[in-house]
Order: sequence, then C-alpha cells, then structure tokens
Amino acid sequence: MKKKIVVLTGAGISAESGIRTFRDSNGLWEGYDVMDVASPEGWFKNPKLVLDFYNERRKQALAAKPNQGHQALADLERHFDVTIITQNVDNLHEKAGSTKIFHLHGELFKSRSTLDESLIYDVNGWKLDIGDKCEKGAQLRPNIVWFGEMVPMMEVAIDEVRSCDLFLVIGTSMAVYPAAGLINYVNDNVPKYIIDPNLPDIQAKENMYLYEEKGSIGVPKVAKILLEKYL
Repeated sequence: MKKKIVVLTGAGISAESGIRTFRDSNGLWEGYDVMDVASPEGWFKNPKLVLDFYNERRKQALAAKPNQGHQALADLERHFDVTIITQNVDNLHEKAGSTKIFHLHGELFKSRSTLDESLIYDVNGWKLDIGDKCEKGAQLRPNIVWFGEMVPMMEVAIDEVRSCDLFLVIGTSMAVYPAAGLINYVNDNVPKYIIDPNLPDIQAKENMYLYEEKGSIGVPKVAKILLEKYL
C-alpha cells in the first residue's frame, strides 16, 4: 500500500507563479482594503466592487502557470497517495496534475448562490457579474471563504491529516487559523517537512525537518528525499 502524504500549501507556492497575496502589502490586496473585498460586510456594501475584484483575480490566475513546486507534488502521486490541502483559491495544483485537492478557502473558478450555499457552479472564463443568478433566482457570489465565515472543509482536512504517514507544509506563514492548527492533529511519530523562505515561527515538534527555501526549490529537493527514504 502506498504511503499517504498530506500537504498543506499556502500563498507562497502560488506567489512564485506570479499570484500576489494581500499579506505582501500591509493588508492591502492589489490596492484594496481586504475587508472591502473579502468579507460579508464588503459584499453587502458593494457587491459590484467585490465581483470586479475577483474577476481581476481570475484573469491573473488564468495566465499563471504552475511552478516546479506544484509539479513536484503532482509527480509524487506516481509513488505515494498524495492529498493536498490548500489555503489558495487558484487552480495551479489542478493545472500541474494533482488529483486530490481540498480548497480550505474556496475556489476562484467557482461561484455559489447567495440563497442556497449548496448551489455551486463553475465560472467559465473570468467574468462573474451582477445579474448572474442561480437556478433559484438569487445573485451568485464568489465561492470564497471570506473573513468571518466558517471553513466548511476543515473537518475533512483534519481527518486527512490524522491519517497521514508524512506531512508537508509549503509556503505558508502558519498564521491563518484554523488552517495553521492542522499540524497539531498530525501524529507525533509522523515526519513533518516545512518548506518556506521565511520559516514560520512554530513550536519545534518531534520528527520536524525545516527547509528555508522557496517551494520551487525546496519541494523537488524534499520529494527526492521522500522517494529515497520511503519507497
């Protein structure tokens, strides 16, 4: 049976592909106050601004290509049972060829009904506009988990982490909860590999290995180690 690897990825791995994050610019996201474009309050105040903002994010994401970090994770599926839990809303893991991905904070290329959260639709291309409605006649919003909203995939993520044989953390500050708490559900005897050019300030744990490198460099390096050590 293949060993199970669970990977938690954050903004750092996407930043290398040209997708900027608001945390790089003092709480401003592409010039917007994050609460104006990523909160229920911002949506109620100015839904058109929110839709326009995510339309621009989709345009950017459509042009972005996976980097060597994304590709190395996809390649690991040939030898391991790989689950990716990502805080990113882009589709770069999918583009690279990874097949089992849980998006904790939602998906940029999906919309959902403002009336019924279970009604989720693909966004073809990059545009979602005022007047685009679900089958029940309600306006569609980005299928993004905004600040102040519940993280519906969290329980699934915890279950995945509890059953892993190897745990990787890539490109995240480990400062955004509840995702940052996932490492606490990993069994003590499970090897943990942390890869980031700015290593997060986390308490040292048993079997923890730190790589102070960008994902595009660190992930292929760690992937090689895993293949040599665990196959």
